Amino acid sequence: MSYPSPAGPVDREIEINKSRFIAWLRPVRSRDEAQAVLAEARARYPDATHHCHAWLIGSPASGEGAMNDDGEPSGTAGKPIFNVIQHKGVGDVMVVVIRYFGGVKLGAGGLVRAYAGAAEAVLSAMQVIEQVPENELTLDFDFPDEQPLRHWCDQYQARLEDIQYTQRVSARIIVPTEHQPALEAFCGAHGISIEE
Repeated sequence: MSYPSPAGPVDREIEINKSRFIAWLRPVRSRDEAQAVLAEARARYPDATHHCHAWLIGSPASGEGAMNDDGEPSGTAGKPIFNVIQHKGVGDVMVVVIRYFGGVKLGAGGLVRAYAGAAEAVLSAMQVIEQVPENELTLDFDFPDEQPLRHWCDQYQARLEDIQYTQRVSARIIVPTEHQPALEAFCGAHGISIEE
């Protein structure tokens, strides 16, 4: 099943009781990409008081998520950000909220509202695209099967990548999950072996 994900990056900034909250939204497809976004935020704002974040990779209903308060009281930053992500029903998203402390303590309730507000500001501004769950498989086949396979890929929104030519042809295929049974039937009919 497809699900919405961010079409591109969005940045927003809000100020609450003299504290600056800079919210970054970035599309991410893996934990490594999420960590790279966090590293970029820390490099761009090295003097910030906190770099709190949450991410959700995969479908909003069943994806993998994480959150971090980065020194704020437990549950006052990462969780509110994550809650807003879940409420928006998007996947493949990372939100980092960078805080510059303004000298006025907000209290636990104030922090929750501030981080949720920053996340809401950036998530409300995003454009979404439909993300189609995909599987990655390795295929091994004879040279004459390459053209029919490419034709099949065009019909089923699949992509052939990392093609290696030796005695036979080896390629990585990215196929929409819903079309994998059709791929398996095609490969069976053409004597193409599949490795997951």
